Amino acid sequence: MKIEQFMSELIYKEEAFELIGICMDIHNEPGHGFSEIVYKDAPELELSSKRIAFEREKPYTIIYKGIPLDHIFYAGFVVFNKIILEIKCAGIIANEHVSQTINYLKASENKLGIIINFPKEKLEYKRIVY
Repeated sequence: MKIEQFMSELIYKEEAFELIGICMDIHNEPGHGFSEIVYKDAPELELSSKRIAFEREKPYTIIYKGIPLDHIFYAGFVVFNKIILEIKCAGIIANEHVSQTINYLKASENKLGIIINFPKEKLEYKRIVY
């Protein structure tokens, strides 16, 4: 696992750029300071209007020794059928947010997760490649 910041060849570069741009638009429209649910509802509207394939709260079952476990992981969004998009409204993108996204990547077998954090004046995000 590595957290991408500045690499010459970013995985899903165009798709990620588009997603981050959508989130910047959302951040600029209502502004910062709203509850997390506002920042989860807005991408659904934007993705739908742009006809971008996505699933919200996509469930993933964990298999342990061939047996599905009772607990199900729900990734915030799966966009373009390959990117986990996690929306946060926290002081910072904390290690637990990164760990959570890594777990979603493991469970989904997707390779890229993007964590977006909305509460500050400037949009914060991290790309996580697994």
